[in-house]
Amino acid sequence: MEHDYVELAELQAQLREEIEVAFPDRVWVRAEVASVQAKANGHCYLDLCQSESGRIVAKAKAVVWRSRYAPLRAYFREATGGDLAPGMEVLLRVQVSYSELYGLTLTVDEIEPRFTLGAAELQRRRTLEKLEADGLLDRQQELEPALLPYRLAVISARDAAGYGDFRRHLEENAYGFVFRVDLFEATMQGQDAPASIVDALERVECAPEPYDAVLLMRGGGSALDLACFDDYALCFAIANCPVPVYTAIGHDRDVHVADRVAHEAVKTPTALADRFVEAFAAEDERISAFGTRLRMAFVARLAAMEQRVEALGERIRRADPRGVLARGYTLVTDSRGVVVKSARDLPAGTAFRVMFADGTVEAVVR
Repeated sequence: MEHDYVELAELQAQLREEIEVAFPDRVWVRAEVASVQAKANGHCYLDLCQSESGRIVAKAKAVVWRSRYAPLRAYFREATGGDLAPGMEVLLRVQVSYSELYGLTLTVDEIEPRFTLGAAELQRRRTLEKLEADGLLDRQQELEPALLPYRLAVISARDAAGYGDFRRHLEENAYGFVFRVDLFEATMQGQDAPASIVDALERVECAPEPYDAVLLMRGGGSALDLACFDDYALCFAIANCPVPVYTAIGHDRDVHVADRVAHEAVKTPTALADRFVEAFAAEDERISAFGTRLRMAFVARLAAMEQRVEALGERIRRADPRGVLARGYTLVTDSRGVVVKSARDLPAGTAFRVMFADGTVEAVVR
């Protein structure tokens, strides 16, 4: 049985010709980076894709030749603070070509970093809108923080400089306060970070003893390095954590969705350490002030009692007959010692005594 056919090489050549006719010039392509492989020879190979509703609908291979990769990488890093990485949305200028041996290839000669930053900002806004629609933006604010947060769960990379600064600042506080700090290690940047941090949060919540606070800290980095803290799943987990979550992520200028949903956000890990030291210092000052007020109240009460005793003593001294006698008066008593208050009480022949300040005289009424 005979069929009409073409040779594979001929088919491939026809495809190449058609593609070259359809795309004689370079074109800008928007895509998501699926993988990046920078080779030792200086070339960089990319896998690009496009997703719709979580399903990949297109794939293509791209290459940045050595002569263009070094300047493009430097330009992209200067603009964004990081390198190309999986998960990024990119806008690339490519030359479309087709090879009978290697198939379709997109040769990259330009990249627009502002598009990548804009895509990250757009994703951030969508995350905020979804969290607000779900009523999660302020859920952490409903939690009552511990007055004296002693047991602290830290989510960080073990060798992170920010975590080291936090520990030193906390342990070397001027007051000598002691805290219980447990580290829950997690990946703190890149596409794997959100799932890793969510896992750490779950481990904190399942700990045998409850924690007073969860501390999520990450030192400075590029905008793309820190974009993981705008991830919806991560922010959802923070908002629903039953323990107050405190964040210290990036630089002073950085504000992430994770900061927005946390119970409290500070700028640096050392500032986070200060936050807990100051809580203990404030309580210590309050107790000291209470002790001072108690001492003052006791002294005032004692002074009032002393005044009352002195007044009573003065009344007693004034009522003492010896004081009256000392002023020149005398006191008359009968033979039984009863005070005689009237001359009529002493009929003739009655014996009586007259008391002076310096002695007593016995007498008889004539």
